[in-house]
Amino acid sequence: MASSNGKPAQEEGKPAQEGSIGGYESLHRLLEANLSPDLFQEASRLLLGLNCARPLEAISLPEATTTLAETHNFDVQAFRFSADKEFLRQPRLVRVGLIQNSIVVPTTCHFADQKKAIMDKIKSIINAAGASGVNILCLQEAWTMPFAFCTREKKWCEFAEPVDGESTQFLQELAQKYNMVIVSPILERDVNHGETIWNTAVVIGNSGNIIGIHRKNHIPRVGDFNESTYYMEGNTGHPVFETAYGKIGVNICYGRHHPLNWLAFGLNGAEIVFNPSATVGELSEPMWPIEARNAAIANSYFVGSINRVGTEVFPNPFTSGDGKPQHADFGHFYGSSHFSAPDASCTPSLSRYRDGLIISDMDLNLCRQIKDKWAFRMTARYEMYASLLSEYLKPDFEPQVIVDPLINKRA
Repeated sequence: MASSNGKPAQEEGKPAQEGSIGGYESLHRLLEANLSPDLFQEASRLLLGLNCARPLEAISLPEATTTLAETHNFDVQAFRFSADKEFLRQPRLVRVGLIQNSIVVPTTCHFADQKKAIMDKIKSIINAAGASGVNILCLQEAWTMPFAFCTREKKWCEFAEPVDGESTQFLQELAQKYNMVIVSPILERDVNHGETIWNTAVVIGNSGNIIGIHRKNHIPRVGDFNESTYYMEGNTGHPVFETAYGKIGVNICYGRHHPLNWLAFGLNGAEIVFNPSATVGELSEPMWPIEARNAAIANSYFVGSINRVGTEVFPNPFTSGDGKPQHADFGHFYGSSHFSAPDASCTPSLSRYRDGLIISDMDLNLCRQIKDKWAFRMTARYEMYASLLSEYLKPDFEPQVIVDPLINKRA
């Protein structure tokens, strides 16, 4: 298979260590350039992990997919997570895809032109996913628009649409065409509740039906960047959607910083949790390869991490509460979308600068195998945590702190 930049891609069955590791792209290249082959393999094992005691494998994709990637200038990568063979269950194989993309035209263009240009771009990448036989596909947070929430300008609310609006109808046709489940994170306008706006993921079934929605649970408040200018914390809990291909959850963007948010999807039985995001390098990049991978390990499910890519410039400057002068962009969205597995292995990431499609074959049997191996569910002390949380919510809560009686005497 050829990569989207025309360079030879990895052959099927070849270890994936030559790629960039989810969020560790620069570090991995640095190690490769400066270490002996044996030391580089060991460094890759520690960074990338092993899947069933083996390096993760790259897989080949159809020529139709790579041709679309070359024609429309987006990155495409594909990898396989295996599970051990079982005697009483057949493998539960599913092919999953993530799309990261930049906006297409300037933010000063007519809103309808901005949205149409993005949808045209996304259609080409979805066609590539369809040609590859992807079963479940997830798009990035607020994919139909620029990430304008940093501006605090209300005009961007015009991009909000009902759950069954234009973007959903657009994706329903593609979902039905390719027999594909599509997760579509949008800015939702709830017309039944006074035009309330939410940050929402619409889950579209492989028959083109709307299975359900999930609204973002956690709203960032970093400096004066506060998305509650547009929408508040969601009211849908932690739903898990049982699709034709497996049980999925959607942990939207900032929720990845909250371990209990990840836990709740696991308690509800998720096998794959998507984290559609929009986050910039200066703010969060050191966290990016850690949080999702840790969630996959702690909760025994797969995680698909999606981040948009590019620098989006807005017509009116704004501040970010960080002491810096006002500016017209939020920063560089660093892409680096990737998959993490419950056995601590993860894929290389997509580019920091280019649109991309990353595909992973997964055997969902791995989720239960890791639960059996590590017994996290059996060794957890949920009753203890529940008791602490119950006490913590009381106004008269006192932390359980034991003070050294000699502190004051020494002082």
